[in-house]
Amino acid sequence: MIRVKSLDQIIKFLKEGKIGVMPTDTIYGIVGSALNPETVEKIYTLRKRSKNKPFIILISSINDLKKFDIKLSKEQEVFLQKIWPNPVSVVLHNLAFRMPKNKKLLALLREVGPLVAPSANIEGEPPAQNIDEAKKYFGNRVDFYLDGGKIESSPSTLIKLASDGLYHILRQGAFQKFPKDL
Repeated sequence: MIRVKSLDQIIKFLKEGKIGVMPTDTIYGIVGSALNPETVEKIYTLRKRSKNKPFIILISSINDLKKFDIKLSKEQEVFLQKIWPNPVSVVLHNLAFRMPKNKKLLALLREVGPLVAPSANIEGEPPAQNIDEAKKYFGNRVDFYLDGGKIESSPSTLIKLASDGLYHILRQGAFQKFPKDL
């Protein structure tokens, strides 16, 4: 387990399929490549999470959805173009995606590809608000930690988006101001 400070180190680790804890646009997440099945499996195990509950996947653009065979209706695409980037996770075909509103995180995603990024905690426990809390959950079972200080933000707002562009809020979170014309 390494405490990283440079973006280059994080990029290298994530491209190698390693797992780490780092700040996202909302809270600390335990992150790894969403396109690496072994990495995703390891995160499920570390979090003691049921595989019936998919992780939120961070993406850098709407085009990243194609990597998961997601085909959007015109209405869904219009909605996503209006709402992202923001702390809104959107369920599409039983997977949840978020395009974060954080320039450094978006740059990382463009470099390494989509990341699974569930909150940094064991299922049923409160999310870690700092690296020390994350270390209590995961110790040396993750490959790296990136300290972003104390984070007291709410998790992302979670919505289900229908093919007609209508949405249903599943979890109220950090984002609360939906445009009136959606």
